[in-house]
Amino acid sequence: MSAEERGDAPSFGDDLLFTDGLPAMDDEVGYRGAVAARAAGITYRQLDYWARTELVVPTVRGASGSGSQRLYGFRDILVLKLVKELLNTGISLQQIRTAVDQLRAAGIRDLAGTTLMSDGASVYLCTSNDEVIDLLSRGQGVFGIAVGKVFHEVEATLVEFDALAPEPMDDLAARRSRRTA
Repeated sequence: MSAEERGDAPSFGDDLLFTDGLPAMDDEVGYRGAVAARAAGITYRQLDYWARTELVVPTVRGASGSGSQRLYGFRDILVLKLVKELLNTGISLQQIRTAVDQLRAAGIRDLAGTTLMSDGASVYLCTSNDEVIDLLSRGQGVFGIAVGKVFHEVEATLVEFDALAPEPMDDLAARRSRRTA
């Protein structure tokens, strides 16, 4: 049963952000907080704070009063680790919350096929070789140019052009035709 079905606040892990390549796991199997914190490389205090502030809410069983134990699913632990890695890059927890909200708003359901990058000032979502999105700038696109790829495209175009031209047009083309001859 998801947090939404239980009436709990939605968490980052509720949207099944990690599905691709996951081992078959029973969603009812949970890990106690201490185990989840250790697996994610965070302190129990961080884990507790993130659960209370609804950054990452345990999906197997939430706290329901004094003495109850939260149980985190495998996906929850992956999300905890992701948050920890973003913190390690220098991104503030508030910015991470914004990035998480943008991932939800963008409808990203499977992070296993994506890459998150950070320069310490922002978080970028890379879903393909051609698309990079700045999650902290409300999903604004960021353009990257792979110089090597452009170099080879220009080179190939010029070689084709030289092959079609009846005589060299400039010094560079003349040198190329001498080199290929």
